[in-house]
Amino acid sequence: MNSTTEQLAPLVKNIRTFKGAEDSPLLAPRGVFLVDGRLFIADTAQNRVFIWHRMPDSEFQAPDVVLGQSKKALTGRNAGSKVTAATLFYPSGLWSDGRRLIVADAWNHRVLIWQNIPTEDGQEADVVLGQPDFYHNDPNVEGIGHSPSARSLNWPYGVFSDGERLWIADTGNRRVLYFESIPTESYAAADQVIGKPGFEERDYDHEDPIWPYSVKISPEGVMAVTDTQYYRILLWKDWTTAFQQKADVIIGQASFAGNGQNQFGWFPQANTLNWCYDTCFYRKGLWVADTGNSRALWFDQIPESHNREADNLLGQDNFQTGSENKNTIWTTEGSLYWPFQICIENETMVVADTGNHRIVINQLV
Repeated sequence: MNSTTEQLAPLVKNIRTFKGAEDSPLLAPRGVFLVDGRLFIADTAQNRVFIWHRMPDSEFQAPDVVLGQSKKALTGRNAGSKVTAATLFYPSGLWSDGRRLIVADAWNHRVLIWQNIPTEDGQEADVVLGQPDFYHNDPNVEGIGHSPSARSLNWPYGVFSDGERLWIADTGNRRVLYFESIPTESYAAADQVIGKPGFEERDYDHEDPIWPYSVKISPEGVMAVTDTQYYRILLWKDWTTAFQQKADVIIGQASFAGNGQNQFGWFPQANTLNWCYDTCFYRKGLWVADTGNSRALWFDQIPESHNREADNLLGQDNFQTGSENKNTIWTTEGSLYWPFQICIENETMVVADTGNHRIVINQLV
């Protein structure tokens, strides 16, 4: 097992940071996605999504397109007015295949789909999921306290697609929704649900996702659900089995009954998690955004058993340190402060370093 910055060095060739436009920089970005060299950032606290058609090569660079606002420097919730097809309220998870764009518009309780990559500032979405139209934004359509359905959403924070199917981490409803194809019509009903016996269920069990923030599928069909509130990652070796059975493997806890931050320890360890928010499959292994410990954990093989220790990490000098920006109040290139999302294309890793209001770009070996 590796535990020091020196031992980590072979994993990273270069580290640099990106903060958005100099005159209107990022503020607590929670989402980042990279595809075909194009960079997408959910500038969450400022209610906008930025698009750069090419990876920025400096610390500050103006975006090519902004979504959620009519102008790149604006930041209002729902553009300072009522919800429409062109507005955003706390956007979080992102996914794109280079042609389409999907955004988890979390606090509008909906997911937006652009059928083609937007080319204009404030461009309207083509499809909305979770709401009957673009002009409503209540949780579960009818408001707090109402039961969910196959069409409704409540704080959806994560989205993922393999280019054909769509998964939504319907966080507030404590479930994952599955669509057999990416919807082309608004208010489409999900085909199946993970974590609940039916679409209308509200009760939950500790063996199911308690607060699923992110869902990812590996090229080999492994499913990872980042279950934030129980400080764990739930793994299914075959995503198609997730509709009928509990997870095969747990990262971060020794059993389904475990639910402690760092397993109730004072300090993190190589096998513990604290407010984790994302996972990212890479080669034969898996990265975990261990957000509350301000680090990213690397497993060089996808774990086959509960409570496995990580093999490496970024953001800290060792597995026993969990403070923001390592042991200093000062931000450095290699430090992290509440990383929320990780995306890797080829050997380029982008991390939404939320607490430092920036994106960290790593070139992996």
